[in-house]
Amino acid sequence: MSLPADSHVHSEFSWDTGGPDSAARGTMEATCARAARIGLPALFFTEHLDLEDAWFSDPQDFGDHERHLLEPDGRVAVPRFDADGYFESIERCRAAFPQLHIGTGLEIGQPHLRLETAREQLDLSRFDRLLGSLHTLEIEGGRAEPDTLYRRLPAPEVLRRYLAEVPALVSGSEPFEIVTHLDYALRYWPQELEGPVDPAPSRRSSAPRCGRSPRAAARWR
Repeated sequence: MSLPADSHVHSEFSWDTGGPDSAARGTMEATCARAARIGLPALFFTEHLDLEDAWFSDPQDFGDHERHLLEPDGRVAVPRFDADGYFESIERCRAAFPQLHIGTGLEIGQPHLRLETAREQLDLSRFDRLLGSLHTLEIEGGRAEPDTLYRRLPAPEVLRRYLAEVPALVSGSEPFEIVTHLDYALRYWPQELEGPVDPAPSRRSSAPRCGRSPRAAARWR
């Protein structure tokens, strides 16, 4: 049996791993070694690119390896993506694992809002694959992830706001090919307090608008 490619992989060059100077160093090479060992034909290292300038969080929402990125006022200060180090590591892995197709990529948070900032920092044409994700939502002039918002808003409202923003993400003209993890807000659903979630009402209202985009077609099935 042949295995499919893994087209959404992160390494030490995704900021939330701790970065290439942290304990995550070597993750890309280790991932390639395991992929070759189990017979994967290809990998795409689609690293996180989150460019929010007004993102806030709570300390408990960040692991020990990333908590140093929180400012005293709760603002998240994401380090600049190390493109040179990333591409150098890619080339080393390609040389070390010639049996693997190793592709490059980015997972851009909120590309419908932050694409111009991404273009100011990076030549996006260098990457083989661009993914789009919705990681944060607007609240009181800033942005926050669902796990933070569940402490500030009723849980159904957080889910409703998340799904309400999805059409803006998938329907724009930004040059990304795939929308990732539309269940992101559900990952942090406070089930102990709220019980099981029923996303059907919000999903039904968002799905028809998303259906106009070819990006969304496979995601809503």
